[in-house]
Amino acid sequence: MIDRIKALILGDGGDGGVTGNGEDGLQVAAVALLVEAAVMDGDFDAAERQVIAGLISDRFGLDGEATEDLIAAGEEAVESSSQLYAFTRVIKQGFEVDDRVEMIEMLWDVACADGEVHDYEANLVRRVAGLIHVSDRDSGQARKRAMGRRNMER
Repeated sequence: MIDRIKALILGDGGDGGVTGNGEDGLQVAAVALLVEAAVMDGDFDAAERQVIAGLISDRFGLDGEATEDLIAAGEEAVESSSQLYAFTRVIKQGFEVDDRVEMIEMLWDVACADGEVHDYEANLVRRVAGLIHVSDRDSGQARKRAMGRRNMER
């Protein structure tokens, strides 16, 4: 399974890489963005990993092994590529408006996972929101919900 996921993320399979349609492409794009948010502050810690695992497991109905494989492949993609636009394009095309807002909320959850939102993390979420056509208002509300779950002040 990990080889299939890597092929989707890195685009080294015959299926068009992350630009491919379908659930696999959406999962890959989503986890790559979540991992990107986690590493923006220079430290991908256990709290962020746990939040990502819970988010993608809940969102996509994956079991523990598939979730860990997807996170590992996402880490590799982030280390070897800077395809933010490719990932956001898949999300924009494959998700409805409510799903895109949920994706932004998931990114805010990851940014808040370690108890503080680093400037780089906030900047990434704002850029992604613009690229996937989520309004500032919706992104702000998603941030408030994520921070509320972590008992953080704005």
